[in-house]
Amino acid sequence: MNILILNGSPAGRDSITLQTAAYGKILFPEHIYTELDVGQRIKSYEKDFAECEQALLEADLILFCYPVYTFLVPAQLHRFIEIIKERNIDLTGKYATQISTSKHFYDITAHRFIKDNCADLKMRYIRGLSADMEDLLSKKGQEDAESFFRYVFWNMGNNISEPYVQYPQTGKELITASDTEENPVKTGRAVIVTDLTNDTDGRLQAMIRRFRSSVPMNTDVVDLQEFPFAGGCLGCFNCAASGKCIYKDGFDAYLRENIQTSDAIVYAYTVKDHSMGYRFKLYDDRQFCNGHRTVTMGKPVAYLVDGRLDTEENLRTLMEARSQVGGNFPAGIASDEHDPDQEIDDLAASLAYAVNHHYETPANFYGVGGMKIFRDLIWQMQGLMKEDHRFYKEHGFYDFPQKKKGMIAGMYAVGAMMQNEKIRKKMGSRMTEGMIMPYRGVLKKAGKRAGRTSKKK
Repeated sequence: MNILILNGSPAGRDSITLQTAAYGKILFPEHIYTELDVGQRIKSYEKDFAECEQALLEADLILFCYPVYTFLVPAQLHRFIEIIKERNIDLTGKYATQISTSKHFYDITAHRFIKDNCADLKMRYIRGLSADMEDLLSKKGQEDAESFFRYVFWNMGNNISEPYVQYPQTGKELITASDTEENPVKTGRAVIVTDLTNDTDGRLQAMIRRFRSSVPMNTDVVDLQEFPFAGGCLGCFNCAASGKCIYKDGFDAYLRENIQTSDAIVYAYTVKDHSMGYRFKLYDDRQFCNGHRTVTMGKPVAYLVDGRLDTEENLRTLMEARSQVGGNFPAGIASDEHDPDQEIDDLAASLAYAVNHHYETPANFYGVGGMKIFRDLIWQMQGLMKEDHRFYKEHGFYDFPQKKKGMIAGMYAVGAMMQNEKIRKKMGSRMTEGMIMPYRGVLKKAGKRAGRTSKKK
């Protein structure tokens, strides 16, 4: 069997993820393996794709191998998939699977991205392996890796793959947003970060114009296709200690001085390959110059989306998770599927309200779960990630449960009482009554405050 390993890591041969693929090669030497360092050599492959095309066509199994970067695959691998589609390479019926390494921070959205693109290419997808970065160093991780390869080969031997899903393409019959009268009162500043590369029919530009004329804020537009990126994130961790990117293209300074200084951020894009597009992925990855620091927390974010967002479950999850992890209030999403003019106007009003009233909401599972992963990661790696560690200490992110000694002691006491049958019978339903007593006090105070407010009126 011919197995093609697509190494999406910018680190090339030094990729941690690639070690799991190498482990499989050693355990199953009866197969023929070919490796392409697509993450490290993407610029050369953009110029000459012949080697890649031949390897893709000869493969029986294509193994996507990558570290998870900001919710998805690295921008370099994203671009490689884009080139496959641009060149109309026929991979119909070929098997595909994936291996990723991360701290399990949104590995689910990264894996779904690969799966959805495999569906576009009519490939036969087998569920991949999502591993922790250190898993292969343990006996359990080694057993998991071996079991994964056996599972993949068993699926192929028995002609089994996950159900194929056909995703509808963007419909050109959708309404295009129109301009509205300019809003004369403007307070605050919003930056619209966009990529107009894929806006071939001007629909996204129309949405941006409508939003700018509707929102009662000053707006600047940053078109990512115009920024001279020197390359994608290398995962070199140079910024972990210094806070500065190893590239000298000035993106880190531009990001901090022109985008992060705004009162709100709006992302505008055309759906492509089940994501915001390669250029946006490049932008997201390069934001790692901020490390794991949520430097824009408190700023609301909004989205203007051109395309069939109703069919993109994973992309909607990604947008929600992006704002939740960053501590940004998600003001909403306006698309051009149904009634774009009304959606854009409503979004503009919601964003302005959030800015003017400093409106924020508690994080949901996407944000809480994501930040707990980062909290534990930074605590362990504080010696390397000094800037992150300082930021997390300053903002009280180290909220480890073992610090809540009073609650722990109280729960021991309650647990001991509940184990006593006599006490348990005597308490009856008063257990729940006791739990809500503090809330009654809050409601009582709220009533008094409301009464004082009504008297003033």
